[in-house]
Amino acid sequence: MSTGVIVLIVLAAIVVLGFMYVIGVFNRLVALRNRYQNGFAQIEVQLKRRHDLIPNLVETVKGYMAHERETLEAVIQARNQAVGGLEQASGNPGDPEAMKKLGGAESALAGAMGRLLALSEAYPDLKASQNMQQLTEELTSTENKVSFSRQAFNDAVTEYNTYKQGFPPVIFAGMFGHGQDAGLLEFDSEAIAEPPKVEF
Repeated sequence: MSTGVIVLIVLAAIVVLGFMYVIGVFNRLVALRNRYQNGFAQIEVQLKRRHDLIPNLVETVKGYMAHERETLEAVIQARNQAVGGLEQASGNPGDPEAMKKLGGAESALAGAMGRLLALSEAYPDLKASQNMQQLTEELTSTENKVSFSRQAFNDAVTEYNTYKQGFPPVIFAGMFGHGQDAGLLEFDSEAIAEPPKVEF
């Protein structure tokens, strides 16, 4: 075998290995994006569940706290904003602006719910209500699931961003449609620093 043929074989092998590496980078980017999108789908399920529980909670509370109309309306308004934020974020999970808006809306909802639940402490009949106890138990369970889902989503987003920012994937990420970093879903730390009591 001549030297020229050996050089051509080596060059062909290098090109094939380089091509296979680029395919590997593309596949890894797609897999990581799908992972964080699936993580968001899990958050979406839990947030929808929470949003569905809130009108039932407000209806239960309304009979006992009729004169707290302003608080009840604030909860409903915050819930509606959170539903809108979730719908927008669902269209493009990981979009930094959508994640920021969703995080803000969910933080506002948590604050409104905290005020409602704090006010409900002053109503012993409400605290003793079987329906109220069941709703608050479901709400607590859902809040825990939201927290775990959000952590899994943020972990997946961090892994995706870290991989695509590394070298050499950073060279190919933009070419493959992965130019923008995915956004974390963060809730206002002040709003969740002291989670509302939902034990009755």
